[in-house]
Amino acid sequence: MSPHPFHRWLPVLIAFGALATLPACSIKKYATKSVANSLTSGPDVYGTDNDPQLVREAIPFGLKTLESLLATLPKHEGLLLSACRGYTQYAVGFVAADAAELPPERFEEQEAIRERALRLCLRARDFGLRGLALKHPDITRRLQFDPSVAKEIEIKELPMLFWTAAAWGSAISFGKDHPDLMADVSVVRALFARGLELNETYEGGMFHEAMIPLEALPAAMGGSIERARQHFTRAKDLSKGRASVFVSLAENVSIQTQNRSEFQQLLDQALAVDADRDSTTRLMTLVTQRKARGLLKRADDLFLDAPDSTQTQEFK
Repeated sequence: MSPHPFHRWLPVLIAFGALATLPACSIKKYATKSVANSLTSGPDVYGTDNDPQLVREAIPFGLKTLESLLATLPKHEGLLLSACRGYTQYAVGFVAADAAELPPERFEEQEAIRERALRLCLRARDFGLRGLALKHPDITRRLQFDPSVAKEIEIKELPMLFWTAAAWGSAISFGKDHPDLMADVSVVRALFARGLELNETYEGGMFHEAMIPLEALPAAMGGSIERARQHFTRAKDLSKGRASVFVSLAENVSIQTQNRSEFQQLLDQALAVDADRDSTTRLMTLVTQRKARGLLKRADDLFLDAPDSTQTQEFK
């Protein structure tokens, strides 16, 4: 039998019980730090959930709680990482997904939603950069001046590195009409390259998966469809067929190359993934499959030609 949920809050209650022994000026900070430590070191109750709508409704409160704690503990690494990761996942997995399901004639609504997703990702990026700056002072300015500064980041910082780069890269994908953001592509590329150098297997090849949309950018911006496919293959192998890997190639490469047959088969494979095969990624799988179904519904708007069964299937 699993422990009663009360056990998760026991350290917090003990901390409050010890407050009487502290000077008055220390009580608030001590209590806040105890809560922050408990919230950022416990099990992931979101990722294992099987109800995406429930999680969607709960996340905003949780994110604002993290921000409230950060107002008192601005250099708490766990809070900064949780805020960076949480805002990125909320923006990409829920907010931007709403825009993807709207028909072309609702273009203005799509743009408004993407603009909101962009702002959320920039907020996430800034939390991540604050986290990296704890060990690398002034890293934001130094990265933008010289992306090779990313090589300073060490393997123990991989989570902060990944989510900072993911937030920044997602912001770029939502803000392609923002020249200032497009100028940061080289920085994001350097961050992901550093992650691959440190541990390409991190979280089942997440750095490889993140490189797919980056390599799908035009060649003038350093992109390469061939390299995108190479990252797809490696991410698929390392993740043992994570649903989001298939959707990423379909959305970023198949549409760009107008390969409708590949698009259909990739999304079918994403939908065939059993969300319960790995409880730790259950929510991500369900959210990804929602996106896959939305893309399939919009296929006629995304492709100029009717399905062609003779098209190559290079993703195999």
